[in-house]
Amino acid sequence: MSDTSSTNNKTEHRDSALVRFLRATEVDTRMLGMVGALVLIWVGFHYYGQIFNGFGAFLTPRNLWNLSVQTSSIAVMATGMVLVIVTRHIDLSAGSLLGVTAMIMGVVQVWVLPQYLGLEHPMIWVITVIVGILFGAMIGAFHGFLIAYLGIPAFIVTLGGLLIWRGSAWWVARGETIAPVDSTFALIGGGPYGTIGATGSWIVGILGCIGIVALLISGRRQRIRFQFPLRPIWAEWLIGVVGSGLVIGTVLVMNAYPWPKGIIKRYAAANNLEIPEGGIFISHGFAIPVLIAIAVGIFMTFLTTRTRFGRYVFAIGGNPEAAELAGINTKRMTMLIFALMGALVGISAVIASARLNSATNALGQLDELYVIAAAVIGGTSFAGGIGTIYGAMLGALVMQSLQSGMVLVGFDSAVQQIVVGCVLVLAVWLDTLYRKRSV
Repeated sequence: MSDTSSTNNKTEHRDSALVRFLRATEVDTRMLGMVGALVLIWVGFHYYGQIFNGFGAFLTPRNLWNLSVQTSSIAVMATGMVLVIVTRHIDLSAGSLLGVTAMIMGVVQVWVLPQYLGLEHPMIWVITVIVGILFGAMIGAFHGFLIAYLGIPAFIVTLGGLLIWRGSAWWVARGETIAPVDSTFALIGGGPYGTIGATGSWIVGILGCIGIVALLISGRRQRIRFQFPLRPIWAEWLIGVVGSGLVIGTVLVMNAYPWPKGIIKRYAAANNLEIPEGGIFISHGFAIPVLIAIAVGIFMTFLTTRTRFGRYVFAIGGNPEAAELAGINTKRMTMLIFALMGALVGISAVIASARLNSATNALGQLDELYVIAAAVIGGTSFAGGIGTIYGAMLGALVMQSLQSGMVLVGFDSAVQQIVVGCVLVLAVWLDTLYRKRSV
């Protein structure tokens, strides 16, 4: 009996120590769960390949670099889907809207602008990007108008949009693939030339570390100013060191992936460089689409946490009737949220078509499922009022890791769709359990 009591006391002591640690650092337990799941996915696919294929291809600089580029488009849309779901709506049209937006941009930059500006004019890519973002925002605003002012459920509006815009994507060019896109525009999609190199990546990494330290200092000053409880100094240091370590580790991985030998030969020939016997190591560094996704994530985080717009979004999601009685124009906010979602889809269309170096009517197929799954896995609740931008982006990385890993180990597309469906259902079930425990 005494042995059992002693064991229970030790267990309670361990549990209380863990709880004290989580409380002191204020780490989101759901985020820790996602990080743990991500690590398991990466390690699992790597060793699965090592056991059954003779080599592990997942945890390599090449695959992780490609994974970051592949995640960018979904991550950008997932930040907008957070706001949509937080306000108790849904957007099923994101993938189809991406497809038709990419086709519109393809027509603009390949068929229209060269006739007036000439081929490879430096303004072609700028005008194309603006057209894509504005077109996406207009369609999103139209969806929001139908939902907010005509009272049509978001599920029906966006389900209709899924069908309408996918058909429109084919109709724009009668199913024809538009290629190649403007060469400068294509750099936005990544590739060896669509990167910032080793030096640029280190600059981004250093700025990221400075930003983490600045946020910690600013947050502590705000807590002191408003007399909120302070985190222990050791917790502040731990968060700063771990966060900066992750940033530096990411830079090292991005810089560890070199340009292919064939591209280096063409680069050396174009610049009259002699290739030494051991070859030339030129790092990719961060790809442009990854930087775009990071910039969007920072902007959306600021928008949702530091502005009146963001406070209104979560107020509407928490209790729409109370928000309206408090003077919030919920109809206008709904329209703005969907317009913002459309603009973010436009940015994703830029990334996706630039990466493909063409525009096809099939671009973005099933992306809406990955975007919704990313937001839900990232902690956004279908009950409304709960969600984070960083969680959705991490959820996008989880979803893309699953898809990329299944491709690497040889799972066919049918199995991939089954897994995505199961993960989505599991994520919603876990969210339901989490909310029940929180009540």
